Amino acid sequence: MIKSWKSLSLTAMAISLFAGSALAAEINLRATANSNENDEDYDGLVVFKNYVEAASNGKIGVELFIGTQLCSKGAECLQGVADGTIDIYISTSGGAAGAFPYVQVLDLPYLMANDRVAETVLQGDFTRTMRDMALADSGDKIRLMTIGNTGGWRNFANTKRRVQAPGDMEGLKIRTVVADLPQELVRALGASPTPIPWPELFTSFQTGVVEGSKNGITDIMGMKFPDAGLQYVTLDGHAYMGALWWMNNDKFMSLSEDLRQVVVDGFAALQQATFASPKRKSIEAYEEFVAGGGDLYVPTPEEKAAFKEAAEPVYGWFKENVKGGPAIFDSLTSEVSKAEEAIAADNQKDLN
Repeated sequence: MIKSWKSLSLTAMAISLFAGSALAAEINLRATANSNENDEDYDGLVVFKNYVEAASNGKIGVELFIGTQLCSKGAECLQGVADGTIDIYISTSGGAAGAFPYVQVLDLPYLMANDRVAETVLQGDFTRTMRDMALADSGDKIRLMTIGNTGGWRNFANTKRRVQAPGDMEGLKIRTVVADLPQELVRALGASPTPIPWPELFTSFQTGVVEGSKNGITDIMGMKFPDAGLQYVTLDGHAYMGALWWMNNDKFMSLSEDLRQVVVDGFAALQQATFASPKRKSIEAYEEFVAGGGDLYVPTPEEKAAFKEAAEPVYGWFKENVKGGPAIFDSLTSEVSKAEEAIAADNQKDLN
């Protein structure tokens, strides 16, 4: 036991030493996230930094810029990646949709049923397909390294009533971003999409400008929306909150093959960290919501199927109106089917 503990201590010490070695490294990577140190994006970057610096024996150093030190909006940050002033950047699908519209496939509702399916899909060929599309559209400048998670799952929440079926959405004014796809989803379910800037949402709930939103529970509690009247959350899990991790392709390809492998493995470790972080953080958030009098409802499988059926027109809209929509939709749905089959087979082995 003592020997094992010493070994772990030495490993931790080595990682700690490498963590501060960015300035002395032969190669420096500048990574940014427009979030804060309480976010799973930051958790992922810390894991990436420590892994890459240790596994490269200090050849690679990683500088973290959290917030808006290097850039403040998706288009600006992605341009920085293309120009090489930023090496690594994390965006939501909405933040990258201007440059790569097809990334909004991650916002299509009810295509991935749960974390197990989503995590299987995002570790496979679907992400590679999206990488190839982004490289082609950016002139081989912007490389998608991995897709993690940033906040769990989007669920419908509102100030008026429990939502158990699509009909319960009728007439509700639901906050969306300006993008077309989330507005199409809200309309398909019978509600009224109302684009509102994020900083104005708390006041908009208070004044009745909007009556609902589609957010993860950590965002809801972090912004204290229940204090503004948001008291009903339906865990329909209509969209996985994907985090797209981009890297300057010239910088990546300039590395030797062994160091490229280190970076790829570092992003794999980052992905696992961002998969895990929202699960843990959401536990406390759900408990706090219910303790404050919030109504938390989990739809039955039949109710969730009704939501999916009501939302199906959005799939056709996506394929008809989004550049690259048919190809990326087919890639995602194909990989989801493979993942579901593999998980079902594993379940049979584990249950019997």
